[in-house]
Amino acid sequence: MNSSFVEDLIAQLTEFAAGLEQWQQLGALLLFGMIPFVESYLGSFIGIVVGVDPLLAVPAAVIGNIVATFLMIALAGGVRDAATRGRSGEPTSKRKRRVATYFQRLGVPGVSLLGALLLPTQITAPTLIALGARRGAVYVWMGIAIIVWGIAFGFFGERVVAWYG
Repeated sequence: MNSSFVEDLIAQLTEFAAGLEQWQQLGALLLFGMIPFVESYLGSFIGIVVGVDPLLAVPAAVIGNIVATFLMIALAGGVRDAATRGRSGEPTSKRKRRVATYFQRLGVPGVSLLGALLLPTQITAPTLIALGARRGAVYVWMGIAIIVWGIAFGFFGERVVAWYG
């Protein structure tokens, strides 16, 4: 994704949230958490920068991100079940085997926690399911990752506001 596009998106979301009443800002942060590449971390950050209490901003963005990601896990699980009925679980292409090897090295916890650095959780979670990860583990570790990143960026947002405030 183009960095200029992401910067513009963040600026527009921040401007949008700043123009709302506080109760509306919480709803906006919930929705921001559902947007790939914004998610809990930038949703929390935006909320704090526009003046929402961190104890409200972080949970709002986290809940939005969890709802969207868990929906993707459920959908991917159903699709995988239907697609693999009667087939072996071994990847067939060289590329799929490489991805599966990477997944095996890091496991669900590593991919969940570190995957946010590269891809949105709404993409990482279904990919893990497609590779055959246990749904329960993906739900737990994606939930943990979303919360951890939301809190970390909420803290970062607090520091930015304190520094410039």
